[in-house]
Parts: sequence; C-alpha cells; structure tokens
Amino acid sequence: MEPYDIASLALRLVLGGVMLAHGVKHARGRAKTTNWFGSIGFKAPGLQWFASTATEIGVGVLLIAGLLTSAASAGVIGVMVVAFVSVHRSVGFWVTARPDEGWEYVLTLAAVAAAVAIGGPGAVSIDAALGIETNLNGWIGGGAVVVGVIAAGAQLATFYRPVNSKGAEQVAEG
Repeated sequence: MEPYDIASLALRLVLGGVMLAHGVKHARGRAKTTNWFGSIGFKAPGLQWFASTATEIGVGVLLIAGLLTSAASAGVIGVMVVAFVSVHRSVGFWVTARPDEGWEYVLTLAAVAAAVAIGGPGAVSIDAALGIETNLNGWIGGGAVVVGVIAAGAQLATFYRPVNSKGAEQVAEG
C-alpha cells in the first residue's frame, strides 16, 4: 500500500466519522434541530432536518466505505456551504468566537472533502475494489466539488430566508 492510500483512508475515515456522528446527533435531536432550522430562517424546517440528517449520515457511511467517494465529498461540501452561509460567515473566522461559532471548522471540512474528491478514494476503498477509483478523481472529483457548491446554492435560494435581529425576514434588495 502506498503512502497516498494510507493518507486517503485516514482522511475518509475522519471526515466520514465526523459527518456520520453529526447526522446521528441531528437524528436524535429531531425536534430541537427542526426548531433551530426554523429559527435561523429556513422554510420547511422539518424538511431541512431530514435533508441535513440524511445527507450527513449517508455521506458519512459512503466516505468510511470509500464508495462513490466523489459524490459523498460533494455532499459534504454542499452541507458545509449551507452551514457557512446560514450560520457561520457572519461570526468571523474563529470557531471559538462564542456565543456563535466562526467558519474555520466548516472551511476545514469542506477543504478536506474537496481534497478527497479530487485525490480520489485510494486503494483501500470499495471504489477501488469495483475498479472505479480512478474514474472518480481528478477532473471528475473537481466537478463533484462544483456540484456540491451548486446544490448548496439551490437549497439556499429555495429555502433560506435570513432572519434579522428583530426576528423578521430580511428581503434581498436587487
């Protein structure tokens, strides 16, 4: 096994484990998470809970297994872009900027996901066992990164309406 394969496996296991754990946390706290989505400006907060939870659990499992790795990485990137725009960007960079958290964490997870998408799943993966690992890296992986960003933009455009400090929706001026 090459050093790259070990590094890719480590990145996939850590990123997949973090996403899976986050998804399970959301699943266990359905009411709390649904209410939170509504409080930050998402329409159909129950649908947001489901989409977020299913995506986080699904991409976590796929990354750990090394199956459809580029698609799973795109899912992570999509979730992180939504988190950045809806929660973290206005706080600043530092995750320790209490009471809210800055965007250093979501940036790191998105960057790791992009690296995994572009670099590929490595030899210790179901993708490799199926003989498709080299079909899912490079430009295809880069395309997956773009798809993740576009999917996040579509979700935000469809469902996100920021709430101002007085609790009213902010209307975008054009």
